[in-house]
Amino acid sequence: MFKISKYKKYTRGLLASIVVAMMAYTVTQFISFSTATVAIILGMLVGNIFFKTFHGDGSHYKAGVKFAEKDLLMFAIALMGINLNFTMLANLGVQTILIIVAGMIFTIFMGLFLGKLFKLNPQLSLMIGIGNGVCGSSAIAATSGVAKVKSNDIGISIALVNLMGTIGIFLAPFLAHSLGFSDIQAGVYTGNTLQAVGQAVAAGFSISPEAGHYATVVKMGRVLLLVPLVLILIYIAKKEAKVGDEVDEKVKVGVPSFILWFVFFSVIASLGLLPKEIETLIGTVSHYITLIAMSAIGLMIHFGTIVKTAGTAFKVSSILFALQLMFSALLISML
Repeated sequence: MFKISKYKKYTRGLLASIVVAMMAYTVTQFISFSTATVAIILGMLVGNIFFKTFHGDGSHYKAGVKFAEKDLLMFAIALMGINLNFTMLANLGVQTILIIVAGMIFTIFMGLFLGKLFKLNPQLSLMIGIGNGVCGSSAIAATSGVAKVKSNDIGISIALVNLMGTIGIFLAPFLAHSLGFSDIQAGVYTGNTLQAVGQAVAAGFSISPEAGHYATVVKMGRVLLLVPLVLILIYIAKKEAKVGDEVDEKVKVGVPSFILWFVFFSVIASLGLLPKEIETLIGTVSHYITLIAMSAIGLMIHFGTIVKTAGTAFKVSSILFALQLMFSALLISML
């Protein structure tokens, strides 16, 4: 029998996350900035001003916030698959696919290398690399569970990756023009370097309609790499879970159900089985649920942790983005 009392413990934290998300949405109507980043920042402010309310062991909000941070986020990512169409890959061509794959691999590995160089913790370095290399907030959210990343590191990496992407909206078109790229090359360049879909689309169309089209398709190609990336991380996690020749039974790593649903919705979109209005509705629901989850992540972040790591993380993120821009420019010039 369905018992409301069983879920009552989630009410306060979930409502708090929804209120912060509504505040973030309202703020971004007046400023041109990522709603995910604003939600995290507002969540951090609320969570730290009322520190004991959200972080205390006896907090009545904790269960609901954690539910929004984990379960709701996974649900949102699953629905996100409706925005992806596998047939887009056919429009890219072999050379462009090589540029996308090489760019992703380079960015993730350089993120880990720079993190080690600057003594940043490996999980945060990985999230910065994945966020820059694949698809920003969505990639960080989708892989953080497999990589066992803490809320603080998720929040910091999402904020920094979105900051780099916001700068990139203006920087990438300028660099493409300075390098003498054609409209097609400029579209591939912006699509292969900027973090969020909206950022890549905005930068591409600021150059020309043709550049905007290619930026959109290339960016979607990067997003599609999210599935194989999660599977690779699962494989690595399984290997690391081994103790000697035996598997540690306490560590169970499998394909998360939200990834299977992500693929399912992508296939639905690719086959055109649903009316466009329904696809749009599902995508909109995914966006708003993601915003609630980002707010919950912000509520769980402690300022003390950020003070210790944010400065170094900013250095790593900035250098990584600069290297990513240079590497993609080199690839496009050569191929």
